[in-house]
Amino acid sequence: VPRGQCSEECLPGFRKSVREGYHPCCYNCAPCSEGEISNHSDSELCKKCPENKWPNNAKTICIYKVNEYLSYEEDILVLFFSITSVIFATTSLFILGLFFLFRNTPIVRANNWNLSFILLLSLILSFLSVFLFLGRPVDITCMLQQITFGIPFTISASSILAKTIMVFIAFKATRPGSSCRKWVGVKLPNTVMLFCSSIQVMNCILWLSISPPFQEYDMDSSPGKIIIQCNEGSVSGFYFMLGYMGFLAAVSFVLAFMVRTLPDSFNEAKYITFSMLVFCSVWIAMIPAYLSTRGKYMVAVEIFAILTSSAGILLCMFSPKIYILLLKPELNTRGTMLGKIML
Repeated sequence: VPRGQCSEECLPGFRKSVREGYHPCCYNCAPCSEGEISNHSDSELCKKCPENKWPNNAKTICIYKVNEYLSYEEDILVLFFSITSVIFATTSLFILGLFFLFRNTPIVRANNWNLSFILLLSLILSFLSVFLFLGRPVDITCMLQQITFGIPFTISASSILAKTIMVFIAFKATRPGSSCRKWVGVKLPNTVMLFCSSIQVMNCILWLSISPPFQEYDMDSSPGKIIIQCNEGSVSGFYFMLGYMGFLAAVSFVLAFMVRTLPDSFNEAKYITFSMLVFCSVWIAMIPAYLSTRGKYMVAVEIFAILTSSAGILLCMFSPKIYILLLKPELNTRGTMLGKIML
């Protein structure tokens, strides 16, 4: 019996494609387009897979897309971030206990025990906020992760700004006839810290009230994957939070840089300058990396920035003090703080 066609049959995963200028029984076999399948021979058309499914390699059946997020079971990055967060949070807690133990010594008193306590507590919360970014995102973690990172970070930056202003005023007050002497004391730095932090708190309250973050399924960005991520809701609220933290850090850096060459032997301004330089460098480098990545790698970039900048503040601000408290206790005297003993 003669064949009624002039082409071989198209296998599953392919469809018929008409040859221009030939009889309809003569056709080519074209592979199904991305996201489509054909499950029988000589298909006229390919069928599109449902939104939550994707073709197998042969394009003969639809299989479920892979869910992508920073998983505790599958990603080694999660283990690294978790261990790093716990280590630095524990280190901050140890320093906090050490400062409480030596709270009546000159080096702790000279650095405003109240601000140091608030700064260390906010750093602990910043390190622990990393765990809200790990695992499968849900609506409640999406709402909490940004504010539990943004508010403690702002409190840290506000505390450092208050310390910077205190050092700056103390330097100006040493000049004869200076009008800055009336501002020397604990009231001004505490007021600065509370005022600067309250602006961020109000921003977060408005953000959560008007357009809070929520869980989002991104079906289209990556073929064969469903990226489970957090949508910021109000983009302006998110970038105001980051921009405000950057503004506080920049002001602290400028003020500390201006008085970094104080003649005192224990110069807090130098450590503030270094810590804010680390903070600003990390977040400036983070922005293009954050905008150029997708899915779990975008979250990993933000976590890395949180851990790196927090660790930079912790080490730059407190390692010189811990060195004196533990290894050079003979320098922990009022004379040293006043510059009579050069470190």
